[in-house]
Amino acid sequence: MASSLIRGKYVIARATSRIDVRVIEDGAVFQRDGTIVEIGRHQDLASKYQPDTIVGSAGHVVMPGFVNSHHHVGVTPFQLGSPDYPLELWFASRMATRNVDPYLDTLYSAFEMLECGITTVQHLHGLRIAPIARVQAVAEQVLKAYEDVGMRVSYSYALRDQSRLVYEPDEAFLKRLPPALAFELGEWLKTQTIPIADNLGLFVDLWQRWNTRDRVRIQLAPANLHWCSDEALRGLQDHAAKYGVGMHMHLLETAYQKEYAHRRSGTTAVRHIQNMGMLGPHMTLGHGVWLNEDDIQRVVDTGTMICHNASSNLRLRSGVAPLNHWMAAGVIVALGLDEAGINDDRDMLQEMRLVLRLHRVPGIDDVVPTSAQVFRMATENGARTTGFANSIGVLEPGKAADIVLMRWQDIAYPYLEHDVSVIDAMVHRAKSSAVDTVLVAGEPVLRDGQITRVNKADVLKALSDSFKVPLPPEEERRRRLARDVFPHVERFYDGWLDEAARDPFYRPSSRR
Repeated sequence: MASSLIRGKYVIARATSRIDVRVIEDGAVFQRDGTIVEIGRHQDLASKYQPDTIVGSAGHVVMPGFVNSHHHVGVTPFQLGSPDYPLELWFASRMATRNVDPYLDTLYSAFEMLECGITTVQHLHGLRIAPIARVQAVAEQVLKAYEDVGMRVSYSYALRDQSRLVYEPDEAFLKRLPPALAFELGEWLKTQTIPIADNLGLFVDLWQRWNTRDRVRIQLAPANLHWCSDEALRGLQDHAAKYGVGMHMHLLETAYQKEYAHRRSGTTAVRHIQNMGMLGPHMTLGHGVWLNEDDIQRVVDTGTMICHNASSNLRLRSGVAPLNHWMAAGVIVALGLDEAGINDDRDMLQEMRLVLRLHRVPGIDDVVPTSAQVFRMATENGARTTGFANSIGVLEPGKAADIVLMRWQDIAYPYLEHDVSVIDAMVHRAKSSAVDTVLVAGEPVLRDGQITRVNKADVLKALSDSFKVPLPPEEERRRRLARDVFPHVERFYDGWLDEAARDPFYRPSSRR
């Protein structure tokens, strides 16, 4: 049986309150066959066990692996030519996105995630390429990439069956366009159309073949309220209950989505999906920027979780989520990097600092996020949104040995006052360059800062080379179509928020 003793100057086991974490000085973790057996003082564990290997030193900080609870792609939309437009226009710009090899693309972002200490990712696959057999082929490549690199993945394919470009039925939007453009866009929309039964069948197939693997879980993803008919939502909820899996749903990312929900249902998006029985501990709401106070209480009362995607919200002008209010109310909040973070990469340490500081409202009341809270969002709370909820997110006996080691000197050098807490030092100062070793199930998937299972340089070269070929005619046509459609999408939303501002459902909580 493979075993190791993971040693650190400090072992951060878990957050225990809003301001505290459990820290063991000169601590260690003993794991066998990928499961933590004991955590305690190094001298005690070193005398008790005979490990096969020793990992870390008295100069490291040891902590649970981070969880990226909301992720989509590798090569970022910005890299592929989509600027940071407001979300609704950004959707239209992404029609022009180049085709990217899914295996190489997934590895590209996996490298960045592992290098900052992310061991588990909630991968929300959103590419629509009918028929379902093409989606399945891409899904297999995505899952194989995570399997090859050694990360844990909680995978979902995002179901969409309506309103694929703007917040009204496809047929209605096509009637707004000049006939030639309407015909061309209509043909493109047909390539995005996959029957609900086929979507649910894909889930069942992937769940049967992949869900039993140690580092893979298959979940469900209603893409968003505007993208899903009530029929689709009912099918997803039925399958979630039947197969005992979680769901992750984009919801209320922008004020336009808030207005759409009221126009569709006469109430809020949260109330609508609650009326359909979809709220509960199995549901994670992605973004949730525009929840009102009643919505937030419904989330708390049902045990529903929220994934906070701060960088994405800022980049796409979606708003600043009311995190302080969520936490005061008792919402379970995780962290996600979405398409990419504020620096167009996947850096959870940077995202934690952004979240820590973004919500520092004026005044002296102690209502702003703390280091311990942000750490819990990136570890234990993130774990709860995935299919690995019972096995990752904290360091304690019986949990998986998903562990990150950082060099303390990289955090504290050249000076750090002795009374600065370890958790404050880590959240405020740790950079990805400090990450030395990453273990998943006790296996080093990053050692001395280097990916261990695959050759990173070869993958990046292959990815780069794949973009050096001329654009195929299909991609050229799609780029032209995106340019032609863009102003019509922009015109569609004229006046939406003028009308919404008169609506009592419009205003978010003032307590940010």
